Amino acid sequence: MLYNDRAAFILQQLQLKSTVKVTEIAKMLDVSVDTVRRDLKTLEGQGQLKCVHGGASLPDYMLAFSNFSGREIINIEEKRQASLKALEYVRPGSVIALNSGTTNVILAQELVKRFTDLTVITNNISAAMVLMQNKSLRTIVLGGDLDSLENSTYGSICEKELRKYYPDICFLSINSVDAEAGFTDFRFSEIGVMQVLAQNSSRVLAVMDGSKLGRRSKKTVMDNDMIDLLIMDKVTEADRQLYLQAGIRIE
Repeated sequence: MLYNDRAAFILQQLQLKSTVKVTEIAKMLDVSVDTVRRDLKTLEGQGQLKCVHGGASLPDYMLAFSNFSGREIINIEEKRQASLKALEYVRPGSVIALNSGTTNVILAQELVKRFTDLTVITNNISAAMVLMQNKSLRTIVLGGDLDSLENSTYGSICEKELRKYYPDICFLSINSVDAEAGFTDFRFSEIGVMQVLAQNSSRVLAVMDGSKLGRRSKKTVMDNDMIDLLIMDKVTEADRQLYLQAGIRIE
């Protein structure tokens, strides 16, 4: 098998799993481990992957736009800091909503530690599994089509069910935000869910880690004025003022 064919296969596996092991690739391609290592080094030199012990992963800038399992491993502490700031807006007895996304899984982890009297509505299956750990929380999981890559539900059934609820507050996990482009995301099927949440919730908060600032993804999520507040782990005063001019308030 020629290098170009091996490289294409390796990159395909990375898109599916975000990480690959040298031994597994060697077995699947029926080539030596040394051949795979050389291929990975070449691809790393081209900026297409990052070599790690025993294998390779997508580079960080690509992980941000990869599937759920890939995004789950980056910027964990930054996401946690943003989530903790977001929880300051939650009041006991509230009905809150969480959409799909890794940040909202971390927010759910913090919710179960701090609250007992809440109703949580979500299409985020991973978050729902976390919320199950606290039996005092009422968790409503939305039906719909299953997105196995994002661990979530979506589609017309999900959105129709969601329209029956009017949460006190919703927390939106969104992929990117830019002063010019606004809020954007590559998860096209999730955008409808986010829009319904924004329309029906009394307060709409986007929760994002700082690496997503100044980035532009694939499609506009909604108008900036649909989101009351953007919560990030940290933001400079210069960025705060820049985004405020675009109608995006950051805390």
